[in-house]
Amino acid sequence: MAVIAVLALVVSLTTPPQQAAGLTVEKATAKSNQQDGNEVIGGQPTRVTWEGRVAADEQISMLTLTFPEGTSLAEGASAKATVLDGLVRLEAVQDVQLDIQQAVITFEQPVASGLLLRVEIYNIALPAADGDYSIGGNYRNTTGEVVALTPSPPIAVISMTTVKAITLWLDDQPWVQSWNSVLFLRIFFNPQLIVASVPNLFDGWLHSLGLVLVGFPLAIPIGLGVSFLRMARLRIVRFISSIYVNIIRGTPLFLQIYIAFFGLPFLGISIDSYLLGILVLAMNSSAYLAEIFRAGIQSIHKGQFEASSSLGMNAVQTMFSVIIPQTVRRVIPTATSEFILLYKDTSLLAAVGVMEQMMFAKSMVASTGNMTPYIVAAGYYLLVTLPLTKIIASFERRLAAAEGSSTAPSSSKKRRRRLFAKPASDAPSEGVDADANPS
Repeated sequence: MAVIAVLALVVSLTTPPQQAAGLTVEKATAKSNQQDGNEVIGGQPTRVTWEGRVAADEQISMLTLTFPEGTSLAEGASAKATVLDGLVRLEAVQDVQLDIQQAVITFEQPVASGLLLRVEIYNIALPAADGDYSIGGNYRNTTGEVVALTPSPPIAVISMTTVKAITLWLDDQPWVQSWNSVLFLRIFFNPQLIVASVPNLFDGWLHSLGLVLVGFPLAIPIGLGVSFLRMARLRIVRFISSIYVNIIRGTPLFLQIYIAFFGLPFLGISIDSYLLGILVLAMNSSAYLAEIFRAGIQSIHKGQFEASSSLGMNAVQTMFSVIIPQTVRRVIPTATSEFILLYKDTSLLAAVGVMEQMMFAKSMVASTGNMTPYIVAAGYYLLVTLPLTKIIASFERRLAAAEGSSTAPSSSKKRRRRLFAKPASDAPSEGVDADANPS
């Protein structure tokens, strides 16, 4: 049998191939060689499946499949051909010769016309570089004619990156296998998916930061303007601004997002989804900032206004030169807390398809069937919120210390003097009679 295969191979190499006509190549695929994912990594063992259908007037006695340059075989590499008549698997006695360049399959009985010929090659590593690779080759019919095959549909291959290398290394670690044997840990804290999710969600994190870093500064002047309207002398102005604040603060942001994204198109208003997301976040935050600014302005003692008036400053000068600077200092901690809340609320935009952090995580969860990307997304949120929380606490302590510095130090010194000063009778001055009259 081996001699026959060698002779057939020599004949196939020496006979010039003709254009394929009797064997139609239908598909060529490679199984994903990642534990979590659908991609084929070059240079790593996988399984390649090739299929072709024999024409009505043809019979196949030998098939040669040629691999792309750079292909390699892993330990235990093998190939086999299956002949199918519809869904029925037919017996096909064959001899297979496999190397890094090609697979040569010789059939003891020719493959009859109309049948589907499927070849599976196990533990084959496609080229390591990124690219689309096709499988070519030729076949020999029962008349001894060698006919070239048309190239198969391309197989997309990605190169090995650092993240993928770490993921594959984790796949082989015993502790990872033990960890993933616990269902809860595998679903929510899968080590391989944590490594894969960090770079994939980084772009989403930048998108979320962009939403809040543009939306929040936009909300500040709107909120300050609304706070002035809330303190206006005209009742109608206060009433209108009060309605705005109460409606925005009294309804869920999720509902406001849905109204903006699905209601405005009915009014003929079309805005880019990312820009509309920024506007919705800004309008929502402005209502909260308006109350923060109003409370901060009203916390300034009225004597500040009277003192400014006595210096000849009008109301506008007093507000922007005296009151606002003091207000800003007082409201920074509360406003920073509002920034944190707004940053977390960017996740709600995923419900309307805005590409932000949670939308990136949602896409990974849908493709992997695992919840770990959501946990990684939570880590990205904490990367911003935890430092800001510490900064707020530190600033509040300094602000409290600064406001009490004018009185607290002097009173404490007086208390210390009262506690530790000795009575005059116990500590007479040198050269002075303790019983002498001080006068």
